[in-house]
Amino acid sequence: MSDELKEGRIVIVGASLAGLRAAEKLRAEGFIGELTLVGDEPHPPYDRPPLSKQVLLGRVPADTVGLPARRPVDAQWKLGVRAAGLDAIAREVLLADGERLPFDRLLITTGTRARPWPHPEEARLDGVLTLRTMDEAGTLAERLDAGPRRVLVIGAGFTGSEIASACRERGLEVTVVERGPAPLVGALGGTLGTFAARLQRAHGVDLRCGVTVMSLTGSGGRLTGAELSDGSRIDADIAVVALGAVRNTEWLADSGLAAGPRGVACDAGCRVFNMYGIVTDNVFVAGDVARFPHPLFEYQMLALEHWGNAVAQAEIAAHNMVNPGPLRRPHLAVPTFWSSQFGLNIKSVGVPTFSDHVTLAQGSVEEARLVVAYGYRGRITAAVSINRTKWLDHYQHLIETAAPFPPEPGAADRPEAPRVVPSDVPDPKVLSHGPTVALTGHLPDRRLVWVRPPG
Repeated sequence: MSDELKEGRIVIVGASLAGLRAAEKLRAEGFIGELTLVGDEPHPPYDRPPLSKQVLLGRVPADTVGLPARRPVDAQWKLGVRAAGLDAIAREVLLADGERLPFDRLLITTGTRARPWPHPEEARLDGVLTLRTMDEAGTLAERLDAGPRRVLVIGAGFTGSEIASACRERGLEVTVVERGPAPLVGALGGTLGTFAARLQRAHGVDLRCGVTVMSLTGSGGRLTGAELSDGSRIDADIAVVALGAVRNTEWLADSGLAAGPRGVACDAGCRVFNMYGIVTDNVFVAGDVARFPHPLFEYQMLALEHWGNAVAQAEIAAHNMVNPGPLRRPHLAVPTFWSSQFGLNIKSVGVPTFSDHVTLAQGSVEEARLVVAYGYRGRITAAVSINRTKWLDHYQHLIETAAPFPPEPGAADRPEAPRVVPSDVPDPKVLSHGPTVALTGHLPDRRLVWVRPPG
């Protein structure tokens, strides 16, 4: 059985970071069969984090962020063509150009795309942009090079905040509009959201919270500004829509898999569930498009938009695709993510939104060097550091061992009497931006079908 798994045909749909790392791992684990990677973009796999940082600042061109291959993958690449469907019975991936790719095992790494502005006519105005792909980053960087009078950023999640930071570093006027109470509140809760709001305003951002963009206005096909829900108007040459991500699952609509707007549901070994909650034997998923259960967070399905998770999960999926059951491994990594904005290095471990209370565990807000710990029902579930990254390994250990919250004294710069306050995590429905870590419940999918047994 083990030798059979090293042969055959494997198709990876999604020529992404996860897709590339999975392909490398398959070869490293001894897979000698046919390997095909499908990608809807014409570019080979590339690194996305620099797009909202170094590329927007003009430090590196967008087309230089390709991912280096760590080993030869000896694969057939089908780039610039999207997957249009999956025939799970015939074991074929249907491509938009009409080709059908047969497979013995399939790995889904289709990731996410930027959520578009919901009004198509307004979205077509020259100057209305999104930021997710290499091409989008290149276009936005060129527009910023031209020196617009004002940039409007719609949504104050991590992507929107990083865009605003790049604009201010370039000396550009920028307005950020967020429907929720503060920037980053969907990922970090109210306490650090308040800190983020003060930080942005201190750096000259015109931050508007608690309001929405009602319409984008234009003249002669070009963007001229926006009308807000409080009756005010913003004049802007560029509007960057940063309303979160859409998981690329539409091509699986008729596949019978547990795939929907929240992602593709799988078990801890990356095997995909079908819509009845039965795990498949030959379809796997990894990266931003995956939803998987995690024991540290009440076995809720987690959906993560993180670089590190994409790599770790892809390697687990690849290992399990070519090894028999007793040798398979679970993907139980503790979520981590990081961001650089307004001169700060923000890094998180755990799931901050899986919390009911928060405390300042180290440092001080005034110095902008601190660690905030999060707890849920008396145990630590997350920690966020600002310019204090070296301490996160300690907090990761506390999370993994279900240590009590608030954390025990240990750090020299721990406040003498740390205050424990509600974490103030808002309902995602009230936010413009989506969280980078999403708790998505326990069911494989809401699209359940009840079938009456015969007789």
